Amino acid sequence: MPESQPTVAVLTALPLEYKAVRGHLTDLRKREHRRGTRAEVGRLPGTDWSVALVELGEGNLTAAALTERVMEWLEPEAMFFVGVAGGLKSDIALGDVVVATKVYAVHGGKETAEGFHVRPDAWRASHRLAAAARDALRDDPRAHLKPIAAGDVVLASAKSALAEHLRKNYNDAAAIEMEGSGFVSAVDLAGGDALVIRGISDRADDDKSRVDGAGWQPRAAASAAAAVVAVLRELRPFRGRASSDARSAEDPEEGPHSGPAYGGDHLDFRGSTFNGPFVAKQVGRRDGER
Repeated sequence: MPESQPTVAVLTALPLEYKAVRGHLTDLRKREHRRGTRAEVGRLPGTDWSVALVELGEGNLTAAALTERVMEWLEPEAMFFVGVAGGLKSDIALGDVVVATKVYAVHGGKETAEGFHVRPDAWRASHRLAAAARDALRDDPRAHLKPIAAGDVVLASAKSALAEHLRKNYNDAAAIEMEGSGFVSAVDLAGGDALVIRGISDRADDDKSRVDGAGWQPRAAASAAAAVVAVLRELRPFRGRASSDARSAEDPEEGPHSGPAYGGDHLDFRGSTFNGPFVAKQVGRRDGER
């Protein structure tokens, strides 16, 4: 059942990511789907948004299945996946945020006697959400709008076959994570708006365990949570904005006639679904008749 207040859904994979977003919300209440999926729904102060927060667990397959469930259940206007990721670019620091302009699924391909032939899938971010992110984060030097890669394994070596695969075939990707492609593909199939926001918690290299131990995952999760809050403060509810009311605001010649009653031989079909031929007859008036 949809919320009376405009709703967005924020999905996470890990508890620390969930807690980072939850700390920004008030008036939380729990919801439970008939098949057991749970959400907390709260308000984001200073905005019109109700935020449904769901922890899905790890992996692209889980993300795809439960993203579709959340969309059907809660009917959000927009979907965000927020969490941590491994960085792939030396000029993006630990704790920085990458907003995914594009999400690559990096494991597709064909294995042949001549070697592996890449067959990449990619999904672009919702233009509406990416535009809001550009406005919200434009003055933040630690926020980067870049492509990201989504795989099905944890990358913890810069010398591995996967690392070389990324450098060769997805060299514009700024981060790697494990849920983005399942999430965006599910939203795309449902015709929704999706955006992935990731805080950089490690370098996806041999130093990952040490960096994780130094507390960078909670810091990166906090950065990603702050970024999605900034985007939501910029984003306005948009369900129904393409209606006749919006068209008439942009162009007074479009949309239902809202002026005083017209006394002449005028028939106004704006806002109707009539699209066939029309035949009419003008009938004379008696003097003084309106």
